[in-house]
Amino acid sequence: MKKHNDRRMLSRKEKLLSSSAGSQVLLLSKEAGFTLLELLICLALAAVIILGLSDILSTSLATRNIVHAENDAALQTEFAMDRMTRMVSGSRRLIIPLGENPATAWSESVRNVLAVTLPRTIDLDNNGIVDVDNDGDGLIDEDLPGDNNNDGAPGIIGIDDNGNGTTDISSAPTAPSNDDDEDNLEDEYFDDGLDNDSDGSIEEDYGQDMNHDNLPGVAGIDDDGDGTIDEGHLRDDDEDGLANEDWFDNVVYFLSGTTLIERLPVPWDEDGNSHVTGLDYVENPLAENVTRFEVTRQAQGGSLPVLVTILLELAGPSGEPYVLTATVRLGGGL
Repeated sequence: MKKHNDRRMLSRKEKLLSSSAGSQVLLLSKEAGFTLLELLICLALAAVIILGLSDILSTSLATRNIVHAENDAALQTEFAMDRMTRMVSGSRRLIIPLGENPATAWSESVRNVLAVTLPRTIDLDNNGIVDVDNDGDGLIDEDLPGDNNNDGAPGIIGIDDNGNGTTDISSAPTAPSNDDDEDNLEDEYFDDGLDNDSDGSIEEDYGQDMNHDNLPGVAGIDDDGDGTIDEGHLRDDDEDGLANEDWFDNVVYFLSGTTLIERLPVPWDEDGNSHVTGLDYVENPLAENVTRFEVTRQAQGGSLPVLVTILLELAGPSGEPYVLTATVRLGGGL
């Protein structure tokens, strides 16, 4: 009887303990949970934090893009200026701008075009012969055709050479392509170092007989050192048995809209006409968003070296200008 009562007492204690433990678990679960209101508040706070972080990230990205665009504009300006000054410094002839012609109503010496003959250090096809030496005889521009650029057009094809607002136009009486400065005269310059046509420029429009003496090479001189004098055709200015085989290979910088373009002559048949001429060149953009490109031929006179001042201005991402100016001596790097 006593054992039976003990079992009943134990059973009641177990139930009480079990009930007490359940109440504690229920109490703990209530204490560990969130109400709907608390969840809504947490979500609202999280949304505010995320929105703030999003604004910070967006501002950071925008700032990075602006800085990147500014750096890009600055690098474009510096690269283009360096490219042009190197070409002028390495060249033997400034083709454009021309000298100032007192007989015209426009400026020839201040232009938005720069053209120089290719420096003799460039060998794009890696054949051991510099590209400017068209006939591979070791001499440069010593036997020009009447069309000094060998491109079939007055002046440089596609370029307003003399600044009168027209391109590739000439009323020269016989062969317009021989009017190399687009002044409506042809072959009016010969190799004596003087301004033969009084237009402010020299070396701008050679005739096929570069010395203007009606003899091959220089009259009375053994030009090529072969022991004979004045042999061959009068257009053979270097007495090598060939005529008009070495022309001006011009590097040209000009604007196409707001893009600065470099035209570089190449020693292969780029245009596919089976001949290498002055029409074989490639054009590549150097800088975009150009707002000003100005090239000035400085009037030196006499035997002083030709100086060229180049001004290049690009618009930055916020409209602020990036401006570089350089004055370089023609052939100063030779």
